[in-house]
Amino acid sequence: MISKTGIHNNILELVGDTPLVKLQKITKSLKGSYFAKLEAFNPGHSSKDRIALHIINDAEKKGILKKGATIVETTSGNTGFSLAMISIVKGYKCILAVSDKSSQDKIELLKTMGAEVHICPANVPAEDPRSYYEVAKAIHKKTKNSVYINQYFNELNIEAHYRTTGPEIWKQTQGKITHLIAASGTGGTISGTGKYLKEQNPNIKILGVDAIGSVLKKYHETGEFDTNEIKPYKIEGLGKTLIPTATDFDVIDVYEKVADKASAFTAREIIKTEGIFPGYTCGAVMQATKQYAAKNYFNEDSFVVLIFPDHGSRYLNKIYNDSWMRQQGFLD
Repeated sequence: MISKTGIHNNILELVGDTPLVKLQKITKSLKGSYFAKLEAFNPGHSSKDRIALHIINDAEKKGILKKGATIVETTSGNTGFSLAMISIVKGYKCILAVSDKSSQDKIELLKTMGAEVHICPANVPAEDPRSYYEVAKAIHKKTKNSVYINQYFNELNIEAHYRTTGPEIWKQTQGKITHLIAASGTGGTISGTGKYLKEQNPNIKILGVDAIGSVLKKYHETGEFDTNEIKPYKIEGLGKTLIPTATDFDVIDVYEKVADKASAFTAREIIKTEGIFPGYTCGAVMQATKQYAAKNYFNEDSFVVLIFPDHGSRYLNKIYNDSWMRQQGFLD
């Protein structure tokens, strides 16, 4: 509850109501108008604040989450930060199984916030006992009074964005939006936001962003889970090597896959042209937008909203580090 003076009782009251900013230079050669939904303006600097808070509030209301409980989750970093922040404010213990693909900045930050971090190999099958999915399940099983958030298979992931992100975009664009472009990882953001927007106007196109090395695009197109699609990739929080039930594939019209290198350079281009400091996935969303434009998805009347999920400060030792870029073969 906000007091009449405008003072917030805690930082969690700042989740949501993120700004929509028109992109000016990076989209100059593209048909239509483009707007970035800057989720880095959430207090945890990513869209994951929305789902983490919604799931925890729901668990508290149902009596599942009680005083002194432990929150357990699988994360590539941003959800972990959100959960650690919420745990601090609400007084819970936080244990996280984190992919080793996550930036060292993210991992160190989580530890500093008091979270117990278990680092797991990214390039193993989801059912492998070493995977961060299985490690989180095992931790939950052996930890008394613990709650497993399970964002990949939690319908509340979709509901959080249906209740907040979708209505915000509809209101901010005054119903003018024609296309939504969003990364697809757990699928909560694109599914919940897309569902709400299509209910307002079924002609709105929901354009997904997948990673080369992920199974989502082919599964959407064919209904087939093809393990031959799986290969290592660097982008965090985008794409999957399993099929999350938190993705409503019926809401999504089409997917576009993006490459690690192109997404990294496009993230750098965003800050140089727009002054916005974007995360790696923001670069992927912008890169996909360029690719969609090249395939003539937009015209002069298009009103395109891009969800930029997080902040560039999480990637200082990755895409904004020339040594790391050289190690990946992205820079000569």
